[in-house]
Amino acid sequence: MLPFFAFMDPLYLLILVIGLVLSGGAALLVKSRFARGQQVALRSGLSGAEVAARILRDAGIHDVDIVEHRGFLSDHYNPLKKTLALSSAVYRGRNAAAAGVAAHEVGHAIQHAESYALLMLRSALVPIAGIGSNLGLWLVIIGMLMGSAQQAAADNPGFAYYMALGGVVLFGAAALFAVVTVPVEFDASSRAKRRLAHLGIVGHGEESAAVSGVLTAAGLTYVAAAVTALLQLLYWAFRAGLVGGRD
Repeated sequence: MLPFFAFMDPLYLLILVIGLVLSGGAALLVKSRFARGQQVALRSGLSGAEVAARILRDAGIHDVDIVEHRGFLSDHYNPLKKTLALSSAVYRGRNAAAAGVAAHEVGHAIQHAESYALLMLRSALVPIAGIGSNLGLWLVIIGMLMGSAQQAAADNPGFAYYMALGGVVLFGAAALFAVVTVPVEFDASSRAKRRLAHLGIVGHGEESAAVSGVLTAAGLTYVAAAVTALLQLLYWAFRAGLVGGRD
């Protein structure tokens, strides 16, 4: 829960609006592209679950279970349990949209099997990012309430300054997680498209275009999240007086 003054700050409201526009626009694009991709039947006739299984076999991965998962586009790969959870529309769908999403999630399984560096970094950031997105914000606020972080830094850095600084660093970890997620997701999509083409699961033309459309739109949701996280990080660093020279 954010303090009342944040909602009274025009700068924060601007960041909030930008974030809502970016995330909302990306979400609408994903739904639109996915719905369009569902209208493109695969000539291979494979379901999303069958697509995932074939790519896993081709990649030499035999210890990942494919399970059906409830929820719209709730698809994800769990590296701890080594499960590929596909939503019903993807698990059972025999269309370009289902194939693209299923292949994308397998892309994460391949990244995990190959110890893809950015995926490993993102996994390492998960604990601190969770703490940073909550505790970090409140450390900044408490530091601000205890005194001017900027003045403390200019004269004799004290507890308030270091508390605000620690909060910004923790909040920065959450922003870093969002930023690192972007190349991880686009890499998984690239792997997906290469495997689909290599195995002949998706044909050229309409099928390939539909897959690319869905995966590109999905990737933009992570770009929107990263931009929003960075803007909020800069805002709280600015409010704490750590950048911009403001009290």
